[in-house]
Amino acid sequence: MSENVLAVELRDGTGKSVTRKLRRAGRVPAVVYGHGKASVSLTFDPKSLESILKTSDAGLNTLIGLEGDSVIAGKTVLVKELQRDPIHGSLVHADLFEVDPEEKIAVSVPVHVVGMAEGITMGGILDHALREIELECLPSAIPDAIELDVTSLKLGESIHVRDLTVAEGVSVRTHDELPVVSVILPTVVEEEPTVTDEELEGEVVEGEAAEGDSDGSEASTSPKTEDA
Repeated sequence: MSENVLAVELRDGTGKSVTRKLRRAGRVPAVVYGHGKASVSLTFDPKSLESILKTSDAGLNTLIGLEGDSVIAGKTVLVKELQRDPIHGSLVHADLFEVDPEEKIAVSVPVHVVGMAEGITMGGILDHALREIELECLPSAIPDAIELDVTSLKLGESIHVRDLTVAEGVSVRTHDELPVVSVILPTVVEEEPTVTDEELEGEVVEGEAAEGDSDGSEASTSPKTEDA
């Protein structure tokens, strides 16, 4: 069993009334599924799971052993999905995926950039385009992250998925042609010229003058009256 243990209880009943009652009691509903078996409804103290995830470097890829009724005792799971209250952010439901220690699984792992790229000193900026990659490996071989040293990366250069180094027994499922990080020139946005108040007032005055000239011209062409 994993060193991270979560105490759970079997859950009877479903529906909003049942879940509201659980939450009032300081517990949340959860479901365990995997390996073609029927899903099992559980309940647990959300503080316990939050504590495990907070103290683990692996985040949602943390292997968690379940403790409780014989139906679920000894199972090892990964957190597949967490649902939170949209206002308070509190945990309201969890989907747990049962893993087989001898069976490879697909997981997403973050890419951590280390070092300062050489191209940055040449005026470039680091574009970290791909922050997670998908791996396939045994549960015990899931890395916390993939560290990527970008120190030697020059302006205009990129590191692609195919350039990443992973441990033996771990395979990369993400397309190998995708760029992970690149050093690029910053984009310069040309602003459209703005019209100042003085220029705007000048246009108005010119327009008024032209209108005045037009009136004068019309007056000067009026027929003269004959002298008596």
